Amino acid sequence: MNKKIIWKLVASFAAVLLLFTAILGTVFVSMFRQHTIAINRSSMEKRAVSIAETLALYESGEEQGPETGMGMGMGMGRHGMGGYGAYLHFLDQVAMATVWIVDNDRNVISSSHDGVTSGEELPENAEKIISRVLTGEVTYGEEFSGLLNASTLTVGVPIRTENGIFGAVLLHSPVSGVNEAVLQGLSALGAGAVIALILAGMAAVWLSYRFTNPLRRMNDAARGLANGDYTAQTEVDQEDEIGQLAQTIDLISKRLTEARKQQAALDQMKQDFVANVSHELRTPVAVLRGSLEVLWDGTVDTPEEIRDYYDQMLAESRHLERLVNDLLDLSRLQDDQFSLDIGEVNLCDVIRDSQRAIRRKAEEKKLKLLVECPADECVVVGDYGRLRQLILILLDNAVKFSPQKGDVGLTLSKNVQGCLITVTNSGEEIPADTIPFLFDRFYKTSSPQNRSGTGLGLAIAKQIADRHNARIRVESRNGITSFLVIF
Repeated sequence: MNKKIIWKLVASFAAVLLLFTAILGTVFVSMFRQHTIAINRSSMEKRAVSIAETLALYESGEEQGPETGMGMGMGMGRHGMGGYGAYLHFLDQVAMATVWIVDNDRNVISSSHDGVTSGEELPENAEKIISRVLTGEVTYGEEFSGLLNASTLTVGVPIRTENGIFGAVLLHSPVSGVNEAVLQGLSALGAGAVIALILAGMAAVWLSYRFTNPLRRMNDAARGLANGDYTAQTEVDQEDEIGQLAQTIDLISKRLTEARKQQAALDQMKQDFVANVSHELRTPVAVLRGSLEVLWDGTVDTPEEIRDYYDQMLAESRHLERLVNDLLDLSRLQDDQFSLDIGEVNLCDVIRDSQRAIRRKAEEKKLKLLVECPADECVVVGDYGRLRQLILILLDNAVKFSPQKGDVGLTLSKNVQGCLITVTNSGEEIPADTIPFLFDRFYKTSSPQNRSGTGLGLAIAKQIADRHNARIRVESRNGITSFLVIF
């Protein structure tokens, strides 16, 4: 995978660089050629204007003489004599370019040939330039390739006198020098592109390694997760999109590790649950079977003994019924699909109802039941029956573990944070090391008062509190044990 990405990155770098070089070369050739031609055109224009002004001065000087006449055009009678003739003769050297002088009748008065060539036929594609120049316009052209048999730059300037325009000066210069300069620039650009391509290849290899190395680590971590190694980590720490992906993979690894631990704990809980249920069922079932066998084989025959065995079987059957009911309640409450009968519930009504339900048990142990409710209503959203079940579980435990003639308190208070139900009882304190396990299923203390318990009451109370978004906690000190439910 890494090699493929490396070569893809190198090829991409090379392609981009070559494309950039091609575009840059095209722009460079166009701009450099235009710039060079513009410089040459400006220089040629200045020379052409200077030649036109000089010729205008010569023509003006001849027209002032008595012998002057256009004759064959522009002082032809003395073309070969004096300064004017010498100037025309060396005009090419003066202009540093090929010079053509054309009169109004498009007769060539002077060209690169020696002497006057009046009536010489001009190249066909020069007609447009000459026509525009004779109208007084300074004209440029790059397509004129006449006598020089080469691509040329042409500048046309009108010859102006006081009597108007009587001719045109055409300067022609080949552009071969411009093309050579462009080729030299392209050669330098090509050499730079080769060097840049080498450097870009080295950079591409280095960048691809930095790019693929974290990908390789993430691939290894993903393979580890796929193979069940949920502790696999990418060990990639960088602040970019790749780093964010690596952090996501590491987070998945942590979540899977936690899920595995939770699954292991759940499996252990299931095993413990089955073992606890089996243990809880074994004793009453054994008692029932033993009692029935004794009654069946006639081992006991007196009415008193028979009644004792019936009472024992009745008690064990009630215990089994209570155990099965608690298991069903706990199973339902732990099922998210099990819906409660939700509505507005006044906790004061629940407190008074629970007080009436527990009063008889409290009177049997001669307990003092103290109940306090606020004057204002304390309304919460919940299931009235389940909330009543929660309070009764806590009251039943308080009555069960209170000594004879002890105190049991049931208090409802209201503050800014919400409502608080407190159930207290006097008696032995709960050891601090056992408090964290009180709400576990089938957890029972070894006290004599808890022999008839199923170990599911507080677990059911915890589930009811959780389903109502309430918190439940235990405090036990100074001979007072308190269960607090915070809504």
